[in-house]
Amino acid sequence: MQVRKRLVIYVQGYDPRGLAEYYRMFRREYRRACELYGLAGKVDRAENDPERFTTAWDVTTNGDGWQVETHYLFLRWEDIVRQDFARPVWWKIVHLYRTWAGIALFNGVLFRILKAYWRFGVFLLYVPVLMTVWLLLGAFVGILCMKLAASLGAPLLVSSIVGAVTGIGAFSFMLRFTEPQTYLLYLCDDGISACQFAHRQRPDWEARMETFSGYVVEAVRTSNADETIIVGHSSGSFLAVDVLDRALALDPALGRHGPHVRLLTIGANLPIIGFHAQAQWFRDRLRRLAVAPDIDWVDFQSRKDVMSMFQFDPIRGHGIELGEAQRNPLVVTVRFRDIIKPETYARFRWRFFRTHFQYLLANERLGVAYDYYLICCGPLDLMTAATKPEQAIASMGANKRPDLDPAAAR
Repeated sequence: MQVRKRLVIYVQGYDPRGLAEYYRMFRREYRRACELYGLAGKVDRAENDPERFTTAWDVTTNGDGWQVETHYLFLRWEDIVRQDFARPVWWKIVHLYRTWAGIALFNGVLFRILKAYWRFGVFLLYVPVLMTVWLLLGAFVGILCMKLAASLGAPLLVSSIVGAVTGIGAFSFMLRFTEPQTYLLYLCDDGISACQFAHRQRPDWEARMETFSGYVVEAVRTSNADETIIVGHSSGSFLAVDVLDRALALDPALGRHGPHVRLLTIGANLPIIGFHAQAQWFRDRLRRLAVAPDIDWVDFQSRKDVMSMFQFDPIRGHGIELGEAQRNPLVVTVRFRDIIKPETYARFRWRFFRTHFQYLLANERLGVAYDYYLICCGPLDLMTAATKPEQAIASMGANKRPDLDPAAAR
């Protein structure tokens, strides 16, 4: 399907950086995409509506014989994430182990994830393991300093205080000093909050998602777009599922009386919600979207991204068997090695956060169907890009850039 006007609704993931970072990233990567494909494009100024927790901007893209106007609606909830981040470190540590006791021992979530895709399960283990290492390191330093103080003749009380202070200090230093590289505190908050959401213990999240679902219905009803794409990346994937299902509850005809409605999940980690025994409500949402006759859902997955699932059917993987009635989602594999230059790939291949965000960054090589900025701003609809990649590649005129070799990018 040829698209001239498109509505993109982006459901923010668990990220305290919020709008400024994502708008800056969109402008930068969009320019790079235009340079790669020889397109002319313009991103308008972002219009913020703080009372509605939304920000929107318009994008106009011109190619060879086509023009696409994109309205990009960014649904924000970084204010809630920042409140989570403000919780004291001791609270995070206590609830980290409490959460993991439930996930690994009593609920069986970790074992289900390891069985479904072991790399993602190992990544999840990274958080409690590294926290334990820092705690043990702090305890070691504290005991060492306590013994040193005692050997110098300090009373037991004084040496104990010295040990406690130095141990806590060493732990705090390692935690804060390595945070920019390890993201440990961020991942603590992320994991704890996701578990709370799975158990329906986050009324603030649910209230915001209910509000967003109303915005989705309103935007689709009033839009003259040819296609609406609801995007969820990372934690935004399970929130996009939640928002869209709520929107369908508000308006069951959502995909019939307006533009084609598509759900796009990238770098998705749905099992961190859906594998909880208490998350039947979420599995019910998946079940409804799987058979929704007027909604199309595409889930892009990459083996290289250890922060999400790979070769995982979001429906059958959750134990939902629908047989021939299942029409969603279409699962498509993305090879990051194919969409970026070898030197770029070599630089970030072991940096899991950078890898996880590659879905939202511009391609560096031609001849590949997946490109976030063509999905949002290109002339073909999402389903064509996902099911007929050769048509999507041809529409970009891959042979029009003599400085790049399309064959080498395949």
